[in-house]
Amino acid sequence: MKINPDKCVACGNCTYVCPVGAIYIDPATRRATVNSKECVECYACYNGLSQEHLNPTFVRSLRKVFQTLRLRFDPEPDVCPTAAFAPDELVWPRTVRRAFSDPRVPHESTGVHGRGTEEVKTNDVSGRVKAGEVGFTIEFGRPGVGVWFRDLQTMCWALARAGVSFEKRNPVTSLMSDVTTGTIREDVLNEKVLSAIIEIKVPVERTEEIIRLVWDVEKQIDTVVALGVGARCDDQGEDNVVAPILERLGYHPQRAKTNIGLGRVTA
Repeated sequence: MKINPDKCVACGNCTYVCPVGAIYIDPATRRATVNSKECVECYACYNGLSQEHLNPTFVRSLRKVFQTLRLRFDPEPDVCPTAAFAPDELVWPRTVRRAFSDPRVPHESTGVHGRGTEEVKTNDVSGRVKAGEVGFTIEFGRPGVGVWFRDLQTMCWALARAGVSFEKRNPVTSLMSDVTTGTIREDVLNEKVLSAIIEIKVPVERTEEIIRLVWDVEKQIDTVVALGVGARCDDQGEDNVVAPILERLGYHPQRAKTNIGLGRVTA
């Protein structure tokens, strides 16, 4: 994303919209500026701000008059008065940023919007996690922190050494040059995205082992890690296998998504 300096009036509205804090007012130029290194191309600024297309010269002059008269005017916080934002033409590997960060964009590897994966939400029709197995969704970067692929690499390497099975229909997996070692393509390691999810599954008896592994690795990387656990319920709709393990580890599991099994099996 870029901001046209000829249009920007440094109102500062956009600085509050960016989820990763990549927009700031440059004191030298007195214009809003995008830190391209930190920008994850989520388009929150471009799509989230109303564009008023006012004349920049008129807006700057009006602001100076108010400043001289020591008058305060609080504009609507979700407006770019001069429509100063313009998307950059993204090329590989920067296109990875938008694919993982803009929820309106379908990921090329899976066709799924957002981060490109349905996780285990559709397990009743996809059959990813079977009886006796536990599925993990290890999410990085939310809220408002983002994650570098080099940090994902650290987790993937550790998981691969533990002999886990990476979900094939997952965009992080699709970017691995070697799935057996969890090695991610070198050309994307220095790309930052708003959020990404690693999906794995293991036998139920390895639940605690994998959770402790994630605990160890998250201390080595500079981002937020959220752990989701997918398990099969019994005939009564209860989980009496995985939940006790989570409780013993100090978690208080809550059901985030429950599949009721009304779908048509596709896999």
